[in-house]
Amino acid sequence: MPHFHFPDDLVSLKQDQIRIYRRLALQPALDTAVLRRELIRLSCLINAHPYWEQRAWSTVGRVELQQAAEAGLDAVREPVLGARSS
Repeated sequence: MPHFHFPDDLVSLKQDQIRIYRRLALQPALDTAVLRRELIRLSCLINAHPYWEQRAWSTVGRVELQQAAEAGLDAVREPVLGARSS
């Protein structure tokens, strides 16, 4: 299985996208239109990133980008709204 090395800015874009998806899941009624527009903008930036010109688009690459972005988010645990701290 190939291993991809993603540029930091591409991982950061994907992390922003994940954060917005999580916000929509937690608070689907708040600023929905604004958040959805931001998701579209981020998707366009991710898909048009110069990295994909060097490496052809692949499902495996997209999955590894998702995993790399989530790993970075998990390392910096973000507070979840409504969650109690121990």
